Amino acid sequence: MGKKNAYSEEVKMAVIEMKLSGEYSNREIMDKFGITNVTQVKRWMQWYREGQKYRLAQGIGKQYSYGKGPEELSDMEKLKRENEYLKAQLEILKKVPRNREELVPEAVVTLVEKLKEKYSVTFLCRCLGIPKSTYYRWRNQGPKGKTELEIQITEICKRHKFLIGHRTVKAWLLRDYKRKVNRNTVQRIMQKYNLQCQVKPKRKNNIAGEIKIVVPNHLNRNFTSSKPNEKWVTDITYLPFGQSMLYLSTIMDLFNNEIIAYLISTSQDVSLVVNTLKDAVEGRDTSGLILHSDQGAQYTSHSFQRIAKEKGITTSMSRKGNCLDNAVIESFHSTIKSEEFYSQGREFLTNSIVIERVEKFINHYNQTRLQAKLNYLSPIEFREQAA
Repeated sequence: MGKKNAYSEEVKMAVIEMKLSGEYSNREIMDKFGITNVTQVKRWMQWYREGQKYRLAQGIGKQYSYGKGPEELSDMEKLKRENEYLKAQLEILKKVPRNREELVPEAVVTLVEKLKEKYSVTFLCRCLGIPKSTYYRWRNQGPKGKTELEIQITEICKRHKFLIGHRTVKAWLLRDYKRKVNRNTVQRIMQKYNLQCQVKPKRKNNIAGEIKIVVPNHLNRNFTSSKPNEKWVTDITYLPFGQSMLYLSTIMDLFNNEIIAYLISTSQDVSLVVNTLKDAVEGRDTSGLILHSDQGAQYTSHSFQRIAKEKGITTSMSRKGNCLDNAVIESFHSTIKSEEFYSQGREFLTNSIVIERVEKFINHYNQTRLQAKLNYLSPIEFREQAA
C-alpha cells in the first residue's frame, strides 16, 4: 500500500480558491502542488461546498463526518461548525421561491444549478428537504407544458382582462367547460402563472402625526383658464403594472392641460405630493394661483398646506366622494393607463420599465399629443403660440 501524502490547510485552501476561480484545470492544480490523485481535489471541494471547512485542518487518518468529531473538540469549535452549517443552509433556503407551501420544481432546479459550484448537490437537496433523486427527476423532465385545466383558466382570465378572482373563474369553468373544480385548485394555478386579479388598494384616510386641513371647493368645476399658472389640478393614481405597486403624483395646468410636474414613488406618503409641488413651483410665479385636489390625507396634511400658503397658492378641494370635481386630472390618469398599459395586453414588467413608459408617455402627451380643446395642438405648442 502506497504512502499517503499530507497537505497543509493552506495548500488545501489554495487549491479550493483556484478551483472556484474557474481559470485552472484539475491537472494544472495537481501539477502546481504535487497532488497525485484527482480524488483528493474533489474531496476538498466537497467539504468546502458542504460547509465542512474544519475538515481541511485535520491530518491523515483523522477524517470524520460532520457532527461526529473527536471528543477533544471544544464546545466553541463545535458551535462554530454548527453555525457555518446553519449559515449555509439559510443562504440556500432564502433563495428558493415557494408556491404557497410547495416548492416550485423549476425554481429548485435553477437554484441547484446556480449554487452547485459552491455546495454539493447532496448538501443543497438536504437543505431544501428533498431527495436527491427528486431533484434529478425534476431536472431531467424539464419544463412541463400546461395542462388542459391550466389552459382553460388562462383563457378565461385573458378573456376577462385579468379582472376577475379565482371564485369567478371557477364559475366560468363550470359554465363554459362544464368543469367543477375546487376553488383552491383554481387559485393555485392562477398564482403559478401570475393571473391574479389586480385589486386596487384602498387609500389611507389619515396619516399618523399629521393635522387634517380641509378647505372649500374654490374651483367649482370651472376647468377653463385664461393664462398659465392660474389654475392647477393635482392627484395621485396607482400603477399596478410592475413588480410592486407604484404611485404617480401629477400636477396639471388647466390653461393648456400640460403636466408641469410629476413624481413616481413606491409609497403614497406626504413627501410624494410635497416634492411634486416643489417641482411645480420652481421658477414659476404662483401668487394667487388656485391648486385643486381631492381630500386625500396627503393634501389635507399640514405640510402640504403650509408649503402652498408660503408660495401664495390658494388650495381647493373636491367634495368628499365626488371624483367629477377633479375630472380633468382623473381623465388624464385614465388615459395614461388605457393607452400605455391596458391597450398593450398583459405582460410582465419591472418597476423600472413601468417608470420609463410613464415618463415617455408624459413627454409624448406634453410635446406631440394633439387635443381638440387646444385647437388640435399639443399642450406645449398651445402655450408657445399663446406667448
